[in-house]
Amino acid sequence: MASPGTRAGPYAADQLAAVYRLIGERQDLRAGFRPDPVPGVVLARVLAAAHHVPAPGATQPWDFVVITGRERRERIAGLARRRRAEYAARRPAAHRAAGGPTADGRLVNGQAGPPGAQAAGVRVPGGPPKAQARLPGAQAGADPVREAPLTIVVTCDQARGGEHAVGRPGPPPPAVCRCALAVAALWLAARAEGLGVGWETFAAGPELAAELRLPGHVDVAACLCLGYLRDPGTGPQPEPAVPGWPQHRPLGWAVHTEEYGRRGLPGEEPVSLLREMRAAIRPLDVPSMDAARDRRDRLAKPPGSLGALETVPVQLAGLAGRCPPPLPEPATVAVFAADHGVHAQQITRWPQQVTAQMVANILTGGAVVNAFAVQAGAEITVVDVGVAAELTLVPGLVPRKVGWGTADFTAGPAMTTGQAAAAIDVGIEVATDLVGAGSRCLLTGDMGVANSTASAALICTFTGRDPAEVAGRGTDAATFARKVAVIGRGLGLHRPDPTDPVRVLAAFGGFEHAALAGFILGAAALRVPVILDGVVAGAAALAAAALVPAAAGCCLAGHRSADAGHAAVLDHLGLRPLIDLGLRLGEGTGALLALPLVASAVRALREVTSFDPAGVTARN
Repeated sequence: MASPGTRAGPYAADQLAAVYRLIGERQDLRAGFRPDPVPGVVLARVLAAAHHVPAPGATQPWDFVVITGRERRERIAGLARRRRAEYAARRPAAHRAAGGPTADGRLVNGQAGPPGAQAAGVRVPGGPPKAQARLPGAQAGADPVREAPLTIVVTCDQARGGEHAVGRPGPPPPAVCRCALAVAALWLAARAEGLGVGWETFAAGPELAAELRLPGHVDVAACLCLGYLRDPGTGPQPEPAVPGWPQHRPLGWAVHTEEYGRRGLPGEEPVSLLREMRAAIRPLDVPSMDAARDRRDRLAKPPGSLGALETVPVQLAGLAGRCPPPLPEPATVAVFAADHGVHAQQITRWPQQVTAQMVANILTGGAVVNAFAVQAGAEITVVDVGVAAELTLVPGLVPRKVGWGTADFTAGPAMTTGQAAAAIDVGIEVATDLVGAGSRCLLTGDMGVANSTASAALICTFTGRDPAEVAGRGTDAATFARKVAVIGRGLGLHRPDPTDPVRVLAAFGGFEHAALAGFILGAAALRVPVILDGVVAGAAALAAAALVPAAAGCCLAGHRSADAGHAAVLDHLGLRPLIDLGLRLGEGTGALLALPLVASAVRALREVTSFDPAGVTARN
């Protein structure tokens, strides 16, 4: 097939509309395939489109392995099932139940699986989009490699053309990028031909390479399943229209003008994540809360008998805008880690390097937060927003360092207002990314030596309390007295205005405080509940509520900390803690202990019958 010519001018309007329609329809279709073979002429056109991706000479690093034989596709499908099961076994139970693969390799979606899977309404990587399970004739958990009549494996040979081939310099490896372009072109051509395409991410690795007898220098770039759909008029739908699919970040968030960090399209007003959150956050929905109260009051139990749990589903119904509210699962605790310059004032006996050491401990699974997360079925994400040490990039760590620890707030601002705003943006993006990946409840975590002193200064500012009322007692009277004096000096130096929360965060806060405030704002904008941990999260919540008062509507107090300042936070925000065990560890441990209580409260509203259906006589 000859290479298509190029043209400099724009397409006609109808052609241009067709191009953008095709791009919008480049969706992952993994179920609902017909067994009909793909005609050879169609297959040749699709492969030619992929092969003509611009690449100079011998630096075309791709090859295409076309598989139509039933036996080989069965073996590849079995490989994918095994890898899917291994992946699922590593995921918390709530995440498996919410739309991804179960431990035995079955795929759970909104129509099948454990209670709560449908309500959670999320897509876990590796699981089928719920919309495809609704395609006529499609089976829940269908195996695309077995069902589709055709599998194409795109391979990548990074050595092709030699060391000095045109286009060889990197990183990223040009060969990998060009293979990705070939896959995209193949996908678009297949969609234009009316074929459905699914990317089987689990059928990869050395096992697939061995099955295909690939040479050692050739890697698998993609495993694609192609075929005609049973009902082509049903799909695909754009991702935002499919319940349970992650939402794309706004385009303005992903475009940076001139340099990274200056968000926004060229020629348009720069994007402010904080401004967008302020515009998006709304108060709790009153009709949904009224409906939840009415439903709660008709449950087959004495009124008020669940104590503090009575109000939880009402609040979450107002947040979700429907009654009953969805179950708060899957859940993820985000541990924001940073160091503090005020540590130099000897307000703690812990050396500063403990922050980095504890972050490493969390990432290797050895901290209390890890044990509690396993028990609660939650995932952990650690965000380095300001640790004063270089951290090794490992799975579970999100590197978002705004600075190498803050400055000593007794000598000047802890950070600049620009740094405070950048840290807020980090929290907003982390919340948005976690919700986009499927989390339906967010938990706050923190790690940073001396962060309780910074928290106390923030609490004093936002609540008007005296330092002696809110400073943590620490280990001895001398340290406590020094801490109170340090907070007092900082307040006298900066004379903070609580109506300017960003400057307050810049004056006293840590990078984790600002990021946690953004984290809460991001969750509030997305109408997802946040379970707060202790005093550090409480101080950040005060800042978030000062920025957008309605943001407090997404917050639940997981517990009452033993730290004196936490009581002032709860009182100021009007939050009732779910547990009171004298905890003062941080990390997100108190929030994790409260997670099952929150889920139980919502489940009660969803599943407990009312008096009449239960055959129970209501009291007079």
